[in-house]
Amino acid sequence: MGGLFIAGTDTEVGKTRVAVALVHALVGAGLKVAVMKPVAAGAVETSGGPRNADALDLIAAANVDAPYETVNPFCLIEPASPHIAARSAGIVIDPALIEREYAKFATTADLVVVEGAGGWLAPISETETMADIAAALKLPIVLVVGLRLGCLSHALLSAQAIRAAGLTLAGWVANSMQPRFAHAAENIALLERRLPAPLLESVAFDTSAFTSVTAVERLRRRLLPVVM
Repeated sequence: MGGLFIAGTDTEVGKTRVAVALVHALVGAGLKVAVMKPVAAGAVETSGGPRNADALDLIAAANVDAPYETVNPFCLIEPASPHIAARSAGIVIDPALIEREYAKFATTADLVVVEGAGGWLAPISETETMADIAAALKLPIVLVVGLRLGCLSHALLSAQAIRAAGLTLAGWVANSMQPRFAHAAENIALLERRLPAPLLESVAFDTSAFTSVTAVERLRRRLLPVVM
């Protein structure tokens, strides 16, 4: 069983949008694809327990069924940094438990697409960060770069930290955060030169950017060499 860990240069940079598109592309290639959102901060109470919108979007895209608690073991109500939301709820986020939930897909999935929370070093406890979860799962990383002022430093620092953790940056996605971002092309060109991984896709601000058959096929063509 293989997988991908979807990380972001910051919070709210489009990780879920990209992760869902990657799942659709991989499912379209005939693979059995499971999903995980190990830690989610921001949820609503339902009759079945707390539910996070990003986790539900991932579940809708996957073609491997799993209980919600396996997909999203730590679902925190408060929309705050995970370490704060967990402390408020009296919960300890345990990377080892996430590893065990991930391992449950070994007999049912070809690939697991795992989406992180916040940026690469978003704290999950007083001593650990999202990077510790990625390291525990030992997955190649797809970095979502939110195109906005400051993204160059955020992207380069994230790539440096991923490398320092001994993990592989398998590719990156440039995700437009606003209708018009001055010098977007120049920003992407610099990152293409300096990031040690291929650009998988440059996504327009238009919410339909990932929905066309052409876009999905292009993403599939670029992604399969990374995961296979």
